[in-house]
Parts: sequence; C-alpha cells; structure tokens
Amino acid sequence: MNTIKLTITFISLWLFLSASGQEKMQLTISEAQEYAVEHNKELENVRQDVNIAKHQYKEARGQGLPQINGTLDYSTNFNYEAELDFGGEQNTQPPDINYALLDPGDYEVLKFLEQMNSGGTSTIVMTDQSNAQVQLSQLIFGGQYWVGLQTARIGQELARQNVNVTQLDIKETVANTYQLILVTQKIVDVLEKNIDNLKEVKRHTNNMYVAGLAEQTDVDQISVSISQLKNKKKSMERNVNLSYNMLRFQMGLDSQKDIQLTSSVDEVLNGSENLEILSDNFKVNQNPNYQIVQTQEQLQKKQVDMQKWAFAPRLTGFYSYTEKIMTTGFDLSPKHAAGLSLNVPIFSSGTRKAKLEQAKIKLDKAQRSKELMKEQLQIQNNQLRYELTNAYDNYKTQQKNVKVARRVLENVQNKYKQGMVSSIELTQTNSNYLEAESNFLNATLELMQTKLKLKKLYNQL
Repeated sequence: MNTIKLTITFISLWLFLSASGQEKMQLTISEAQEYAVEHNKELENVRQDVNIAKHQYKEARGQGLPQINGTLDYSTNFNYEAELDFGGEQNTQPPDINYALLDPGDYEVLKFLEQMNSGGTSTIVMTDQSNAQVQLSQLIFGGQYWVGLQTARIGQELARQNVNVTQLDIKETVANTYQLILVTQKIVDVLEKNIDNLKEVKRHTNNMYVAGLAEQTDVDQISVSISQLKNKKKSMERNVNLSYNMLRFQMGLDSQKDIQLTSSVDEVLNGSENLEILSDNFKVNQNPNYQIVQTQEQLQKKQVDMQKWAFAPRLTGFYSYTEKIMTTGFDLSPKHAAGLSLNVPIFSSGTRKAKLEQAKIKLDKAQRSKELMKEQLQIQNNQLRYELTNAYDNYKTQQKNVKVARRVLENVQNKYKQGMVSSIELTQTNSNYLEAESNFLNATLELMQTKLKLKKLYNQL
C-alpha cells in the first residue's frame, strides 16, 4: 500500500509540474517590453560591451600605476678559462689591507689584485651564472597617459549610451509586433463573425431555394464567398502564429512558451485622441542617438589632445633588485639599482604631426555629424507630428466608414431576406463592409505605430 501511495504521489507531482509548465504567460504591452529588455540576447551582448569598456578603463589606468616584473635567468660558459697577462715589474710595496674587514667571497678579488701587483699571468674560470631579478617601474610624468584615461572613461559612457539606444530599439520592435498581433487578431474576429453571418444567410437562401423562391446560383454565390472568407481567415491565423513566434524571439522566450496578450487595441490607443504628444516640447539633447554623437565628439577631442601630448617628454622611474643564485668568483655587479628615464621626442619625420592633423580632421567630421544629426532629428520630429495628425484623421474617418458600412450591410441583409435585392448585391455589400473593416484596422495600426515612433524619438518608451 505504501508503494502504491508513493507512486500516486509522484504521478500527481509530475502532473502538477507539467500543468504548471504549460501555464500561459500573460503579458501587457509594457510587461512584454520590460521582459524583452531583461532577456533579449542582442541586448545582453550590448551590455557585455559595457563590461568590456569597464575593463578597458582598468587596463588604461593600470599602465600608469606601479609595474613589477620578475626575471630568472641562467647562463653557462662551459668553464671557459680566461688568462690575463699583467706584465711589468713587480711592485715591492705591498698594499695596506685590513683583512679583518674582508668577507670570504672577497679573497678572490684580493688574490686577483695581488696578481696584478706582482705581475705575471692570472687565470679566471668563467663558471655558470644564474640571477633572479625583481624590477619596479613607475610612470612619473606622461601627458598621453592622463588623456588616455579620460578617453577610456568616455568609452564607458559611449557603451552605456549604446545600451540605451538598443533598449529603445527592442522596445519599439516588441511593441510593433504586439500591436500587429492585436490588429491581426481583430481581423480574424471580424472574418469569423462575417462567416457566421453568411452561413445564416446561406441557410435562409437554401430554404428559399427549396421553396422555389431562389435559384441555385444564389446559394452557390454565397458558398463561394464563405469559402473565400475561410481561406482568408486561415491565412490571418497563420500570420498571428508567425507574429507570436517573432514576439517570443524578440523577448528571449522559448519558442514553445505559451503567451497571452492582455492589452487591448483601445488601451494601446489610449491618449491618441487628445494628441498631447504633438505638443512642441521636443528636446534634441534627450534623444539617445544625439547623445551618442555628442559623446563621439568628446572622444575625438581627446584624440586630438592625445596626439598633442605625443610631442611632450615622458619620465619614468625604476628600481631593481638582483639576487645572485650562481656567480663567478670575480663579480662586481651590484644587487640594488635605481634610476630615472626621460624619453624626449626630437624628430619623427613628420609622423607625429600627421597623426595630429588626422585627429583634427576626425574631430571636424564629428562636429559636423553632430550638427547634421540635430537637423535630421528636428526634421524627423516635424515629419512624425505631421504623420500622426494624418494618421489620427484617417483613423477617425475609417471608424465612421465602418459604422456606415455595417449599417448598410445590415440593411441589405434584411432586404435580401425579403427578396428585395439579389445575392450578388449582398455579396458585394459584404465585400465593401470587409474592406471598410480592413481599412479601419490598417488605420488603427498606422496610428499606433506612428505614435510609437514619436515616443521613441522623445525617449519616452
């Protein structure tokens, strides 16, 4: 019994987890945008560029901080014997040496000096040598280093601004796909209702045909219309599925994840009627693309400064310590050494000047690009405001046309049932109504998309 209970428990748990995994993910349009900002793979790569810029700044900063390097070397001369011939007459005056002050290793030097004093020849055996050295270096003065550090900071800011631009692009793309799904689903609903209405008309027509009050062609005409509408509905449903797949991809969701859109067309259009967004409050400095070109201009200014500092000297200091692991008996090199190194540019055959002129030209281009971007954004603002006004007017017009087309269709359907109009007139009126619905929904989508473009321009997504 315990085994059966345990098995039932596991099966129930598995069914619960499976059902939980199949739950629909409900999303408003803003929630879909925020989810995409967190999980879109393209945006994740752009965020990694910020981390790269962060470490590039650390790299640039580290070049001006103390540098410590260690070396370990070994060399052999295969016990080569060097003979020295001092020649000359013997010096009868012995040197005055205090032997108590000598280290054991100094006796080899003393022996060498005595041989020099006494004349004759001396043999020095070149034994194996091995040294371990640690060297500390520090930049004391270098103008290019400080400018490079400032340039790296600007690079970090540029990477962050690229993230902002990509976020806006992702939000716009997700919103467009979301809106397209809503409008396409509306078309499917209209087609479905229209098919149901035509089916009812077909049933009435068939009854009239059986009663001898209508012809077979009337039934056939309506049947053809129903078939066409069914095919169009299936096509729209496939478009909806494709748009859902695209939305999952843009949001960074699994392709099998079931999602449900909870925002409606009316909610998305909220605020479009008063056109508050048309108020002339556009500020170019708030546009992320303009912010990028401003930062690029600052970057080029620093490049000019860096090339100017290439004409200035560079001063570094160093200290080294050498531990002699293996050495010859005759070794006068010190363990400790310190010094300064001054690098003074004197003549480069015009290389530095050419680099400076290139940097100045690039700065001039960056400044011109900034002004060009400003003009383009102003023109885009005016154009989008104009397009939004037209889109809203068209939306209101098509909204009225749909109401009229629906009333006309209802009137013709009533007349058809009374035998006052033919099936051809009915199908033509029905086609006109569907065209009006299609025009209205297209106008709705155009209004939403134009409003979205303007909000992106204003950095308000």
